[in-house]
Amino acid sequence: MKKRAQLVCQHLENISREALERNPEIIYQYVRGRQGVYALYRHGKLYYVGLATNLRNRLKHHLKDRHGHSWDRFSVYLTIGDHHLRELEALILRTVKPKGNKQKGKFARSEDLRRRFRRDSKRNALAQVDGLFVEMHPARTRRETVDEPDGRKPILAVYITGPMKLRSFYKGKKLNARVRKNGTIRYAGKIYTSPSVAGAAAVKRRTCNGWTFWEYERAPGDWVKLDTLRI
Repeated sequence: MKKRAQLVCQHLENISREALERNPEIIYQYVRGRQGVYALYRHGKLYYVGLATNLRNRLKHHLKDRHGHSWDRFSVYLTIGDHHLRELEALILRTVKPKGNKQKGKFARSEDLRRRFRRDSKRNALAQVDGLFVEMHPARTRRETVDEPDGRKPILAVYITGPMKLRSFYKGKKLNARVRKNGTIRYAGKIYTSPSVAGAAAVKRRTCNGWTFWEYERAPGDWVKLDTLRI
C-alpha cells in the first residue's frame, strides 16, 4: 500500500515563552535550519501565525521585535520541505485571522469560486422559473443534445457544463485530450463520443476504461480520475 506523503514531520506545541528563554539551546537545536509554520499565543488565544525557512532565527527574533511582549506561549510545526508553506500560511490567515497579522494570505493558483457560484445560481434560478412555465416555454426545459455522425450521443454531455482538458500517462508518455462544449472528446485530431473509445484510440487497443484512464482538472492543479464526475 502506497504511503501518503506527509507535510508535518515533527511538532512542538503550547510551550511557554519562559521555557524558550531559559532553555534556548535545546529548542534551537530542534528547529535549527528547519522550515515550518509557527504560532504565537497570548492568554490562550492565537495572536500571530508565520512561516519560516529558518525557524531558529525567527523565534529568536520574535523575542525582541514588535511582537516581543505580545505573546506568552508558542507552537512550531516542522515540515518536510517548504513547497506548501506559503499556501498553508495563507489558509491559516484567511480562516483564523490572528490579531497580530496585518496581511491577508494569498493563494498562488487557487480558483475563486464566487464568480462560478454566482453564474450557476442564476442558471439554477432561471431553470426553476422555466419549470413553472413549462407549457409556455417547453424548449427551455430540455437540455440540448447532440448527435454525432456515427449516431451516438456524447456520453460526457450530461456531466459537464463547458469545455475541459483531459490527460493521461501511458508508458511514460503524457497524453492530452480535450472535451468540447457538446461533450465530445478531441484527441489527436479526431472526435470521439466516449472516453473509453478515445482511451482505446490513445493506447491503440480494442478496449479501454476511459473513466479511469483519463484525468480532468477539477480545480487548478487538482487532477482527478474522470470517473469522479459520476459520483
